[in-house]
Amino acid sequence: MPKTLIKICGLSTPETIDAAVDAGATHVGLVHFEKSPRHVSIADAAKLRARAPKGVKVVLLTVNMEPKAMAAALQEVQPDVIQMHGGETPEWLGLIKGNSKLEVWKAIGVKSRTSLENTAKFVDAAHRLIYDAPAGALPGGNGLALDWRLLMNFRHLMPWGLAGGLNADNVADAIRYTGAELVDASSGLESEPGVKDTAKIRAFCEAALGAKASA
Repeated sequence: MPKTLIKICGLSTPETIDAAVDAGATHVGLVHFEKSPRHVSIADAAKLRARAPKGVKVVLLTVNMEPKAMAAALQEVQPDVIQMHGGETPEWLGLIKGNSKLEVWKAIGVKSRTSLENTAKFVDAAHRLIYDAPAGALPGGNGLALDWRLLMNFRHLMPWGLAGGLNADNVADAIRYTGAELVDASSGLESEPGVKDTAKIRAFCEAALGAKASA
């Protein structure tokens, strides 16, 4: 079985980038959204991006960003993946997908089976969907868990990942229960909002990597 992909999102310091990489993360996420406690400026995102070694993909997360600002951000940060976490349309995602070499991911707040079925419209517009808990105070990073039962026996039409309230204590069960090929954690790895805990990052990666081996 292929190795579980692991994204540690909302990183904001060189030390936490290093911790995620050392622990086995395949993706590191940088949040550019001013309302988030994990927000980093584009200049800082570019510096953190440079910290990530080859072989680890850098994900820039944005929310309803204007096209001109996004173009400038992508040019400066040079991420491997752009993850959109707002109300972006399939047409907008498809435009980026068709005119760049970036991987395009779309985060979806899942509150019902209908939410999952409606994701079919993104099949040709994005490379991967990230299933998250429904939006709360923020589009994501609220620490709310997605109801995994909604994913039972669902036929996925494209690559996907699981987010929403994941931490070291529940990620193994999440992988075994849903078959997630990628797990994405943020607030569950923090000592306080926006402050990543390197020990929690290590524990999460160990649990995620061990889950597939024992599945």
